[in-house]
Amino acid sequence: MELTRYVDELQHQLATAAAAGGNEARELAERLTAPLDAAVRLMLLEALSAAANEITAELAPGSVDVRLQGRDPEFVVTPAPSSAFEDAGPATAEPAPPAALDPDDVSTSRTTLRLPDQLKAQVEAAAAREGVSLNTWLVRAVAAAVRPATPSSATARTSSTSGRLSGWVR
Repeated sequence: MELTRYVDELQHQLATAAAAGGNEARELAERLTAPLDAAVRLMLLEALSAAANEITAELAPGSVDVRLQGRDPEFVVTPAPSSAFEDAGPATAEPAPPAALDPDDVSTSRTTLRLPDQLKAQVEAAAAREGVSLNTWLVRAVAAAVRPATPSSATARTSSTSGRLSGWVR
């Protein structure tokens, strides 16, 4: 993204405003344009970085990064993986279907999960709506994601409450 046109436009606006103040103001504006170039570029980069962070929070697990190419920023978009586990390469064999969960199995494992703050807040809200803990909600979501598809659930899973329809299609 070329920033020069934005910096030049700001300098032009400064010169136009200074012209109304007379020669002294115009000369001061001319002396300020060089130091303002770097400051304006830095502020624009900060604004673009903040915007990229907000977009990344919405795209999670995808992301948008701002990188410098010389003096100008460049956006790098990393889309979300097409599945929970991105393929590292071509598959050589069909994966074994996941084993059914044993309801009597009480053993547990600890896992650290890093979520963007905004996604975590949405998950906490969903758990609160269902009246369960965050951990219970996540366990249910993971179990539903790895559950083998049945003929009736292969096309759509939905839930309906008070006339509202929500869900997803595979």
